[in-house]
Amino acid sequence: MKYPLQGAIAKLFDPLVARLAPAYQAAVGNELRKVGLRYEDLYDPEFDLDTAEALRRLSPDEVHARNQRLKRGMDMSMKHSELPHEIQEQQTPFNFYLDETLAQVKAENEERKQLGSGRPYDRHLP
Repeated sequence: MKYPLQGAIAKLFDPLVARLAPAYQAAVGNELRKVGLRYEDLYDPEFDLDTAEALRRLSPDEVHARNQRLKRGMDMSMKHSELPHEIQEQQTPFNFYLDETLAQVKAENEERKQLGSGRPYDRHLP
């Protein structure tokens, strides 16, 4: 069921969101740089099976780098510290490494859905 009022309200706030989005993205990028994380490191594979499958398809080097960034981020958070400014400048929080693979997994799942079959990694016990 579609709600026409919801669409009208969304259109009303689109210009505001478009103006605030770059500032929000910059703020998120600054926080990620402080601990050396990338945006896609925040994706939770236990919450989304597509993310788990995309991570499974990545190269072992990329998965290892992701795990090291997550460990460093947790360590910095526990110590209430952040990376030195020189190292923060080298960080690339919006250098995406999972987008392509995740899009491919989602496309495969959409195709399976249209064909009427389930995901191969989504098994249930009877």
